[in-house]
Amino acid sequence: MKRLGKIIRSVQALGRGLSGLPGPVQAQPPGIGLALGGGFARGIAHIGVLKVLEAENIPISLVAGTSVGALIGAAYCSGVTIPELEEMATRVRFKHFARWTLSRYGFASNERMIKFLSSILKVKTFEELQIPLAVTATDFSTGAGVVFHSGPLVDPVRASCAYPGMFLPVKIRGRLLVDGMLAHAVPTVPLREMGAQRVLAVHLRGTWTNSDTGPRHLFDVIGQCFAIAQEMNCGVWKAAADLVIDPDVNGYKYDDFERSAELIRSGETATRAALPEIRKWLQQPEPGRPKAQPTRLAQPAVMPAD
Repeated sequence: MKRLGKIIRSVQALGRGLSGLPGPVQAQPPGIGLALGGGFARGIAHIGVLKVLEAENIPISLVAGTSVGALIGAAYCSGVTIPELEEMATRVRFKHFARWTLSRYGFASNERMIKFLSSILKVKTFEELQIPLAVTATDFSTGAGVVFHSGPLVDPVRASCAYPGMFLPVKIRGRLLVDGMLAHAVPTVPLREMGAQRVLAVHLRGTWTNSDTGPRHLFDVIGQCFAIAQEMNCGVWKAAADLVIDPDVNGYKYDDFERSAELIRSGETATRAALPEIRKWLQQPEPGRPKAQPTRLAQPAVMPAD
């Protein structure tokens, strides 16, 4: 009898296929893309975001990262665990990335990142990643955005972190590339182009200087100028986001790596505040629904490189 029932079900399935009638459709959660913005040491807050999403079983299908967001995104997508990321954050310092030099392009080379990234990444190429990743950079000559999806990981991440004025550009395939923040402050657009149905953006907003004491040095001046420019030109990436999380990173310096525990907590706090909205995506998946306008929580033409 069981054998007969199996044969009947097979014939019914074949009949549906021949008639063109669809079979039962199982509702699937929407593909959620996570966009991680830049911010030097402030980017440690991204670890807190990932920690909460993982603990709450929020499925992340795609990740895109700019600058430090590219570094943390690459590590996470390669299989580095949250405890490993937290431990890394406690010991990393600016000296692990930079080697002071004298050049018309900047004051430091980030070639030391080659050894650092090689030691933490679980894989060497985009194709080996556990979660698809996009890494953004900016063409220094043309200003065009460049998005990496394939090939070796290390140099695209280095290019995405090449903060203009501080780090020298990174040459890839004959092009001088600098920090992805110039083209994609928060890389939501690349996620849409990768097919993400929902986009969760993490924006590390805040001033780089103390209004009472002023900038400590030239790098604070450069950082504050970038912060101003990004806030004045944030319409495109926000329009591509369904939800914007703003961890409270105001007042943290670009090199505040020793305050990693505080920064991680900031990311956790902001993400927990966002959970009710994120859970709605999973409870009522509507793949064909037009994208909603971005919601703000807490304080709140791309050129492929493939």
